[in-house]
Amino acid sequence: MGLGIAGMVNEKHKTSVPKENDQIGRECFMQSKIILRMALAVLAMLFTSTVFASEWASYDELGNLEHGKKIFTEGKGDVPPCNSCHGPAGLGDDSMGTPRLAGQGFNYIVKQLEDFGSDKRKDETMYIMNTNAKGLNEQDRRDVAAYVASLPKDAKGSDLKAVKDLGTVQVGTRYLGKSLVMYGAPSRDIPACHSCHGFNGRGAYPVYPMIGNQKYVYLVNQLKNWHSGARANDPLSQMQKVARKLTDEDIYNVATYLTTAPRTTGGNNLIPVQR
Repeated sequence: MGLGIAGMVNEKHKTSVPKENDQIGRECFMQSKIILRMALAVLAMLFTSTVFASEWASYDELGNLEHGKKIFTEGKGDVPPCNSCHGPAGLGDDSMGTPRLAGQGFNYIVKQLEDFGSDKRKDETMYIMNTNAKGLNEQDRRDVAAYVASLPKDAKGSDLKAVKDLGTVQVGTRYLGKSLVMYGAPSRDIPACHSCHGFNGRGAYPVYPMIGNQKYVYLVNQLKNWHSGARANDPLSQMQKVARKLTDEDIYNVATYLTTAPRTTGGNNLIPVQR
């Protein structure tokens, strides 16, 4: 009573605008929490890493490339050649479920070999990587990691038509996967993949591996392993926490986008130098 027109307008704004602002504020707060957790995880992994590569190190400074190539193409002792499962160019094989190694981060490859060797990570694909890694000494692992890291980083992911023809794994919807990769799902506390793994998953070395242009079947299997806890060699359980919030449809969609994702944008064809 007696508020007048100006008073009624102010009263209306008091009841409607704050609700909208509260929603925006909640979304921003949730995204900030996600980013903060990611940043803390990065610091923890950097301080606990046993090996370190940078854009200033050459591949032959990281390991003996000739020796690494010999292991990759010929094997060592009872350890079979890497290319027998990962392909002659290290691009992986969807029919076998093996990952692309070509152009992957040096630190990441070394860590995975260490984890396989110590059984911290179990090979749930071919069931041979634990034995193979145990057959390599520390220098062997560094040499083969340096060699595969030096291989071309060309955008060569999976042929999704061929994956469909295999009939073993469902293929998702690309544009839905792109949304999760680029923006995440803050309402479900899911961070964007690119916030850790870089633009379109091209990697943020030395901590985060390249997941863009990775083999589709491998991506799906690993996300499901993170989700179930079958794979648990991630520092601070970071990937497990994210994957547990993904549905099977999310996993198929994300993998569909990542395996076909371009490494650059139309306006910028430069790719950061990473080892």
